[in-house]
This record gives sequence, C-alpha cells and structure tokens, in this order.
Amino acid sequence: MRRVTVQYFDGCPNWKVLDERLRDLAGEHDLAIDHRRVETPEEAERVGFRGSPTLLIDDVDPFATGDEPVGLACRVYLTDDGPQGSPTVEQLRAVLA
Repeated sequence: MRRVTVQYFDGCPNWKVLDERLRDLAGEHDLAIDHRRVETPEEAERVGFRGSPTLLIDDVDPFATGDEPVGLACRVYLTDDGPQGSPTVEQLRAVLA
C-alpha cells in the first residue's frame, strides 16, 4: 500500500479536487490517503508547505521544482490545459506509477 498525504489549508478549496481525484485512483494504485491541515504561516515554514494542495508520496512532493514559495497560499499546477489548482488525473497516474 502506498501512503500519500494531502497538505492543505482551509482557505483554499482546491485540495478537495485533489482528494477526489486521488480517491478515484485509490483502487488502481492501492493508496492510503492522509490529510494534513496546515494552520499557520509558522507551521507552513516549518514543514516546507508549498501551497494548497500539496501532494506528498512517501513524504516527497513529486511536483516540486524548487521554485515554489512556502506559505499559506493556493498552489498552481501547470497542466496540458493550462494552470490549474490541482494536478490532472493523468499527472497523478504518472507520479503514482
């Protein structure tokens, strides 16, 4: 079973899209999905939170480039359809493979 964590903060609704996509893929990839709410700027800094939602697979952010700011903000993912608030299902399949 693969453990994935969705990091988010309450002010950004995009984590729900990521969560729904992961749940749809859970059967294909035998996922255990955890959620971690980041509540303060200090906590965001301490855990290296790169915006909501952040996906961690075995504690590694597969979408990090190193340029993402740390803090309580909505994260933007580059997709074939332009910027979105969550990785696409295809992008998720690729990083879970």
